[in-house]
Amino acid sequence: MAAAVKPRVINTTDLGADPDDLQSLVRMLVTVNEVDLEGLITVTSCWRPTQSASNMATLLNPQLTAYGQALPNLQKHASGYPSLAYLQSISKLGQTGYGMGDVGAGKDSDGSELIIASVDKDDSRPVWVNLWGGANTLAQALWKVKNTRTSAQVDQFVGRLRVYDVLGQDDAGAWMTKTFPDLLYIRAKELVYSWQPSDSWVKTHVQSHGPLGARYPDRKYATEGDTPAFLHQMPNGLTDPDRVDWGGWGGRFGPAGKAGVRGMTESNRLGAESLYDPYYMYSDAAEGGSSISRWSTAIHNDFAARMDWSITSNYSDANHHPVAVVNGDSGKQVLRISAAAGASVNLSAAGSTDPDQDSLSYSWSYYDEPSSYHGAVTINNSAWISATVQVPSNAAGTNLHIILTVEDDGSPSLHSYRRVVIDVS
Repeated sequence: MAAAVKPRVINTTDLGADPDDLQSLVRMLVTVNEVDLEGLITVTSCWRPTQSASNMATLLNPQLTAYGQALPNLQKHASGYPSLAYLQSISKLGQTGYGMGDVGAGKDSDGSELIIASVDKDDSRPVWVNLWGGANTLAQALWKVKNTRTSAQVDQFVGRLRVYDVLGQDDAGAWMTKTFPDLLYIRAKELVYSWQPSDSWVKTHVQSHGPLGARYPDRKYATEGDTPAFLHQMPNGLTDPDRVDWGGWGGRFGPAGKAGVRGMTESNRLGAESLYDPYYMYSDAAEGGSSISRWSTAIHNDFAARMDWSITSNYSDANHHPVAVVNGDSGKQVLRISAAAGASVNLSAAGSTDPDQDSLSYSWSYYDEPSSYHGAVTINNSAWISATVQVPSNAAGTNLHIILTVEDDGSPSLHSYRRVVIDVS
């Protein structure tokens, strides 16, 4: 299906394990207008085996308070930013103990109940649950559904869930994918470390910027290791998050589930994963970290611009994203076009606009990795507003992924995308 303009998202975080979660929270808060955020749940992990409400008070609440201080400025630059009261209302404590040891009868938590209520809403869009820490709060939700509903109802519930798991930080992911083999479950591995900005960039463009910047801590290990999870759902015209093999700001994953994708290990806490073999998860595609790093400049500039928004109420003092149009379509969904082998396909970005009246540049490129045709593809006038794709004569039965990138000349320059998939007959 085409990606919804606003995905439904629940983010879970093992607050207190590593300052990178606090970093990712800052970026999440300035991009929260792009999604329908339905939950912010504090959880455990192999690095944070216990969790508490007091930890939420000392770590999560100050981030939200800073958001509330920046909110009037953010709302001057883009629509869709939720109120501070709303974010506080969806912030819940999940499982307080570690892994599958804290899943089962009598183990329901505010976080697991929120997940169930979200998935049960009368809304056709799927719910993405992003795991910045352990998975057992989601596992508790699924355990309860499995034990209180019919098989058909369980299948319906699972069919409305999507999971992006960063590194696998307890054994609950293995249990879920073994027990619910139809669950769309990504486990991102090495690629989550491939794209990060430098410490000096962070200091200049983030930490110096108002109340939210002040809540962005220095890194201890890697910067923002959890951020790719919610970047995967970013509706920027580049991809459809349900198509995990298509690639985007959250990385690209193999087209089929892999057996035995192991999580992180610390003091042998994850040894229980092998008890669930075989289980299958989507994981890093063959190109690894380059599936994110190819977009790094755009990812960094997006964050920098949003941090600028957070400190000024004057619209003209910051840059804003262009609107990319393909063949008259100004939406963000992936476009599919049918063409015969050997044909010429004309594509036009005419009508693309910039809210700041900046000059725009255009780039049409062939994205080989997700395409099923793996030869040379010629794009005439690839740096112009209109381009022509020469479909190879031997491409029948394959598809070609063409990416339009529209970039403005503001500061920082911002990128918008459209993907065109040409199905070749």
